[in-house]
Formats: sequence, structure tokens, C-alpha cells
Amino acid sequence: MARYLVRRLALALGVALAVLVATSLLVRFIPGDAATAILGPRATPELVAKVQAEMGLNLPLHEQVWRFLSHAVRGDLGRDFFTDRPVTSIIADALPHTLILALSSMTLAALIAIPLGVLAAARPNSLLDRALGLVSILFISVPSLVAALILLIVFGVQLKLFPTLGAGSFSDPLDYLRHLVLPSIAIAIGWAGYLARLLRAGLIESLGTRYIGAARAFGVPERVILFQYAFKNAFIPTMAMIGFGLASLTAGAIFVEIIFTRPGIGTLFYQSIQQRNYSVVQGAVVVVALIFIVVNLLVDLAYRFVDPRLRVEASKGA
Repeated sequence: MARYLVRRLALALGVALAVLVATSLLVRFIPGDAATAILGPRATPELVAKVQAEMGLNLPLHEQVWRFLSHAVRGDLGRDFFTDRPVTSIIADALPHTLILALSSMTLAALIAIPLGVLAAARPNSLLDRALGLVSILFISVPSLVAALILLIVFGVQLKLFPTLGAGSFSDPLDYLRHLVLPSIAIAIGWAGYLARLLRAGLIESLGTRYIGAARAFGVPERVILFQYAFKNAFIPTMAMIGFGLASLTAGAIFVEIIFTRPGIGTLFYQSIQQRNYSVVQGAVVVVALIFIVVNLLVDLAYRFVDPRLRVEASKGA
């Protein structure tokens, strides 16, 4: 297991390095000149050249990439040209809002999906199973963008039950929670449907295995079989998907954040692209990619910890 952990850490570091290089290259291949976009079309050539020098855009491409890499590995992602603030500080202000939104959305999705998946699997092909399957498919079919607009109009504008703009303040937890309700529901709806179908399929497969048949033959109650034996195995892939969802939502919540004007990493990324703010775009992409790598590493390790079969495979491979 230790050797497997070392291999996974080495692979994660290699992927992180590749992300740094790819991000630095791709940002510089964006059409148009960043200095001209910042200053406007009426800027003089001298002023454009000065801004390019300040942003390091006058250097050869390989020097720009190396300069970014050498600073990034030390935790320095550059400075914002507009505010002269460190990019890490700007991202640190926005990232907690996105992480809280992703965590609350996936938690809500799991709380909805687990009962739906268990009830559907307990009576496969029954009327209840088909009804819950229809509900799950409806959830999956609703994009988070559409769900966000509907929730905003109905519960925010018309009924005025929840605030529609901003994220609230951390100093007022209740107000922050009220701002979090509608965005979390908008994201959770689609994930709840997907997780419910995934859990149902896993439970039905697990309930059809030989050891479950043996447990039934020994007279073990069906409730114990469902929750104590079958659920543990069926929930493993669902757990992995929840981890993947947490990582992907760090960047994937951009549309919901824009609709509700939440000051998260998605909104920051969108605004920085519009401004051609290379340093912030680079920093946001790198931070999101690193979060994705770390979360997937943790999920992979947790996956092997809860599934003894994978631990045996890892020990054999070592």
C-alpha cells in the first residue's frame, strides 16, 4: 500500500507539473493582445509596450513559461495588473465561496439520492421503482443553468423567500446560509438524479450476488441485508462519484455563480477572461486543477481503503 501511495503521489505531482506548463502555454495562445485589450484601442504603442514589459509579455515564450513555473512552485502566481494585488490573495478571497457551494450542493444531492436509490432498488421494476426512475431522469435532464433561473425567478423574485444576489457575509452565518439555498439546490438537482440511478444500479447488482443469496437462505432480515451488506458495496462507486463531483464543481459552478452574482472562483475566472487578465486566469486554472488532482487522489485512496479487493490488488502490484 505504501508503494502504491508513493506511485500515486508521483503521478499527481507529474500531472500538476503538466497542468502548470499547459496553462501557461494555452493562456498565451488566446487570440489578441492582452495589453491592448486592457488599455483599449486608443492606447499609444509606447504605452502598450510598457504594459507588455510589466506583464512579461515581451519575453520569448519559453522564458514566459519558465518564469511562471519558477514562481508558481514557490506559491507565487503573480500579481493582478488592475489592482496590483497578489493573485493568490484574490483567489483566496473567492475560493471559499465556491468550495462551500460545491460541498453544500453535493451534500444535498447525496441526501436526496440515497433514499431515492435505496427505495428504487428495494422493489426493482415495481411501480415505485419506475416512478422514482422518472423523477431521477427529470432531475438529470434539468441543466443547473435552467434550474438556477427558475429558482431565482420563482423563489427569489416572485415569492421573495430567498435573496437572489450576492453570497452574504461570513460574519452573519444565517444570512450566508439563506444566500446559499437557491444556488445549492440548482446544482444538486442534476447530481441527485445521477447519483440515485448509480446507487440503484449498484444495489441491484449487489443484491443479486451469491453472498446475499446465502444471507437470505440463513434467514437474515431483508432490511439487514439491504443496509448492512448490500449498501456498503453499492455505495463505493457512488462515493467515488461524489468526490469527483466535489472536484468538478469547483470550476463547474461558474454559470450558477454568475446568475446569483456569487463572488466565487467561477465568476472570477469569467471576469478575468473578459479583461484578458492573464495572471488571474492562470492562477485560477492552476488552483482549480490542483484541487481536482488532490480530491481525486484522496477519493482514490479512500476507494481502496473501503474496498478490501482493491487493497489486495495494490499489495500484489507492489
